[in-house]
Amino acid sequence: MESVLPARPRRGRPRSFDRDAALEQAMFLFWRHGYEATSVGELTAAMGITAPSLYAAFGDKKALFLESVQRYTCGLNSSRQIIREAATAQAAAETLLLTAATGFTRPGMPPGCLLISAAMSCSDEAQDVQLTLSKIRSDTEAELLAKIKKDVAAGRLPVGTPAAPLAALTMGVIYGMSTLARDGAKRIKLIAMAKTTMNAWPLTMKAEA
Repeated sequence: MESVLPARPRRGRPRSFDRDAALEQAMFLFWRHGYEATSVGELTAAMGITAPSLYAAFGDKKALFLESVQRYTCGLNSSRQIIREAATAQAAAETLLLTAATGFTRPGMPPGCLLISAAMSCSDEAQDVQLTLSKIRSDTEAELLAKIKKDVAAGRLPVGTPAAPLAALTMGVIYGMSTLARDGAKRIKLIAMAKTTMNAWPLTMKAEA
C-alpha cells in the first residue's frame, strides 16, 4: 500500500494589496455612481489594483458590487439590526428615520443610500442586480411590519393600527430622503421629515398586565 503524503502548500503569488481597504473603496465608488455607471477602469483606479487582480480577488464586477452591498448592509447601524434591537416598532421607525437623516448627509461620505441610488441607475440588462437590491429593501420593510404587528398583538399599539401602511410609509420616506440628500438637501430638512413622519404613528400604549 502506497504511503499518503500531505500535499505541499501552493506557493502562489502573495496578494500585494489590502483586500478589505480595496473593497471599501469599491463600495464608496458604487455608492457615489451606482452599479452600471461605475466602470471596471474606475474601480481599479480607486482600489489601486489591476484588472487581473480585481478578477482574481473578487470574481467580476457584479460579484464585487454584491460584496460591496454586503459590507454596506452589515455596518453598525444596519437597518435590520436597528429594528431587531429597538424596544418597540415605533422606536425602530424613529431610529431608522433619524439614522438615515444623519447617515445620508455625513460629511466626507457619499450622499444618500447605496441600496437606493445604485438601484435607480440599473437598466433592464442588470435586472438581477436590481432584484437583489429590491429584496434587501423589501426584507427590511417586512421586518418592520412584523415588529408593528407584534406590538399590536402585545397591546403596545392600538388595535386597528395600519401596520402595512406604516411600514411602507417609513421606508418610503427613507427612500425619498436618499434622493433629496443626493440632490443636496441639508440634514436639518431630513430630520424634519423624519419627525413629521413619526406624527403618523399612533401613540404607544402600555401593555396590559
